[in-house]
Amino acid sequence: MELFDGRPENTDGRLPREIRTYDYLDELGIEYKRTDHEPADNMEACNKIDAVLGVLICKNLFLCNRQKTNFYLLMMPGDKKFKTKELSSQINSARLSFADPEDMLKYLDIEPGAVSIMGLMNDTDHEVQLLIDEDVLKGEYIGCHPCVCTSSLKLRTADVVERFLKATGHTYKVVHLIGED
Repeated sequence: MELFDGRPENTDGRLPREIRTYDYLDELGIEYKRTDHEPADNMEACNKIDAVLGVLICKNLFLCNRQKTNFYLLMMPGDKKFKTKELSSQINSARLSFADPEDMLKYLDIEPGAVSIMGLMNDTDHEVQLLIDEDVLKGEYIGCHPCVCTSSLKLRTADVVERFLKATGHTYKVVHLIGED
């Protein structure tokens, strides 16, 4: 894996949702680093990607309440464990679960394995509430996917929070997750 500045020179074979992500970031003037890789389906693969980017990639979880009336995108450090009960009490939503792949595609134009804050650019009706663990906001950089699981990006946290989210019209709620047993 190599680390590149910005979008790929050749976009042949890349999905339109990935290209739209680069277009959006470029339009906003947000600088980013990128690496291409095989889909990461285990922690060893994720650790290799993290090492190339020089940042811990965020764990991004797409959640919903039982009635499927509220949808949430949770960003948390990749090394923390997710505890439903811990989050539910902070957002006053009982019975949180992982949302269906169909809802992920509908609201974020993302498929399982590629969930990312970048998908919020596709949520033009603001159906998804963003939740960010406080530890993610402490880091200088955020690692995430460009709406596909075969590339990863490194962006300044400030650019994501102040410029990207402002452009998408999304706000966020800070949550405190301990992630311990």
